[in-house]
Amino acid sequence: MRLRLPNTFVLLFAILALIALATWFVPGGKYETHLVNGKQLVDPASFHYIASSPQGLVALMKAPIKGFVEAALIIGFVLIVGGAFAVVQKTEAIDTAIRSIARAHEHSPLVRATLIPVFVTLFSLGGATFGMNEEVIPFVLIFVPLALALGYDTVTGVSIPFLGSQVGFGAAFLNPFNVGIAQGIAGVPVFSGMGYRLVVWATATVVTIAFLMWYAARVKRNPALSPTYVLDQAKRQEQPPSLAFDRMTGRHAAVLAIFALALGVMVVGVVKYEWYIEEIAALFLAMAIVVGLVGRIGTDNWVGAFMQGVKDLAPTALVIAIARATMIIARDAHIIDTMLHALMPLVQSSHPVFAVQKMYLIQSVINFFIHSGSGQAALTMPIMAPLADLVGVTRQTAILAFQLGELSTPMIPTSGITVGVLALARVPWLTWAKWMIPLQLIYLVLALLLLIPPCLMQWN
Repeated sequence: MRLRLPNTFVLLFAILALIALATWFVPGGKYETHLVNGKQLVDPASFHYIASSPQGLVALMKAPIKGFVEAALIIGFVLIVGGAFAVVQKTEAIDTAIRSIARAHEHSPLVRATLIPVFVTLFSLGGATFGMNEEVIPFVLIFVPLALALGYDTVTGVSIPFLGSQVGFGAAFLNPFNVGIAQGIAGVPVFSGMGYRLVVWATATVVTIAFLMWYAARVKRNPALSPTYVLDQAKRQEQPPSLAFDRMTGRHAAVLAIFALALGVMVVGVVKYEWYIEEIAALFLAMAIVVGLVGRIGTDNWVGAFMQGVKDLAPTALVIAIARATMIIARDAHIIDTMLHALMPLVQSSHPVFAVQKMYLIQSVINFFIHSGSGQAALTMPIMAPLADLVGVTRQTAILAFQLGELSTPMIPTSGITVGVLALARVPWLTWAKWMIPLQLIYLVLALLLLIPPCLMQWN
């Protein structure tokens, strides 16, 4: 009898219930914070136990709506972007572009050899430089149908933008949201040590590309090997009849140009003007309006397409809310600081290499509860930085251990970005997790190895 995987909602709610149960057994604790250069930093010597606040059935039932409120920005972003993409898809410009790439992929060995490496590298650069994270969500709507058109599967379509951006974020060399903040807190010159970080980023990106190319080639030879084979068959049947039309018109080209311009403006806005979700959502809404005018789809069709896109992503919004609720339960019970304090003595070791590797493993555990690069840096670096001094690890190396801990994000079901992307692609989390296990083990070994040279050369 084949084991049936639970629904994503059931899985997340089960995790939420387990965390609520743990709040009855884990004591409350707190680190004091103090303001330094405008930032609230944790005092590593200030931990003390406080009265816990166990989360009962009422708190458990209220957690999802609290998660919805606290994740309102990203949920609104997902819904607006989904509606905007539905408008773009209504013009059939993306479908036409996908068919053009598919034909080039079929007839050109160069395109076949470079498509995955080029796109993964671009997304990885986005993560490594301007901290591309939530911004990757819209691209799933493009790369899943593209992957299916090329004879690959949904997993490949999700992985190109999602894993690309996440490996770039975790192995970043210029990301202000993790590298910049962590170095500022640790008292290390901001964006110093870029030489070795470039090596780390390039190595992690190449490993990801090699794994994806191996997997994509394997699935193309035998589609039945894909964990999403049945889903992919259904998606191919859902393709609209208009896919039979091959020629790209001037109107299609204009829509694609507007779309490309919007993506370019988004990158400039994020990097130069520190845009965040509100500005990006506004940009995509404006893009949808302009696309509707240029594509001449009419107001009724525009509204219908936009609302259908919002409707399709409503389950994704709920998934993100429940994922955020897991952090709320632990925070309201005052057990996050307690768990962090309990992990700290585990860092001490007979050799700095082992100490920093333990730091990496601890950061990976903390990443299960805190997915914000800046938030995790603010919580852990005030403790990890002085602890690194005590165990013979340079602060620069401790920061790298913190970064590499974020490579677990694509695997964890409490990450709103992870479950949001998977819900958007209609991939159950357990299906994805089973596929990710080999790559996650590769990341684990890779991180442990990449932390050895900085310890041996006392990297500063």
